Amino acid sequence: MSQRGYRSVGLREIAREAGASLSSITHFFGTKENLLAAIYDRHTRPMNARRLELLREAERITDLDERLAAIVRAYIVPTFSSQAESGGGAQFTRLRGIMSMEGHDAAKRIIAESFDEISLAFIDAIERALPGADRESIVWRGHFLLGSLYYTLVTPERIDRLVGVQGVAANHERAIDELVRATVASLREL
Repeated sequence: MSQRGYRSVGLREIAREAGASLSSITHFFGTKENLLAAIYDRHTRPMNARRLELLREAERITDLDERLAAIVRAYIVPTFSSQAESGGGAQFTRLRGIMSMEGHDAAKRIIAESFDEISLAFIDAIERALPGADRESIVWRGHFLLGSLYYTLVTPERIDRLVGVQGVAANHERAIDELVRATVASLREL
């Protein structure tokens, strides 16, 4: 699924790739939709818990400029750190990107259930850090951040190729810093 999307991969192929029998997958998950929901839950639960923890810390910062940067960082950092902790990393991020673009109703529902609540918490926090800012613009710019995260994690080799140095994209701290700076700059324009 992480390579071709939800629609183009059947349970038989998933079972074969996982080295499991189709009957065991259907026994434990029932349907492909339930399997996808379990995959999302496995990866998003720890990521979102860490995001909330970092968000609470960020919201204690009194300087609004520093708070805004900390809020954005709180959203981004767990996406990178979840790679080592959950075993998903770029593959899960690729799956998220493909699922988001595919438009399959079950996938859209699973994505919404996994991320809408946490996204709203961050939108609210950004709105508090930017008094008077247009909420709709905050949502748009948050959406752009999500696209940047997907692209950064799914195609890091492009950074290496364009810079002309192998391994540049593996510097996650640099990637996080660049994403924070770009997002904060766009939000400060509001």
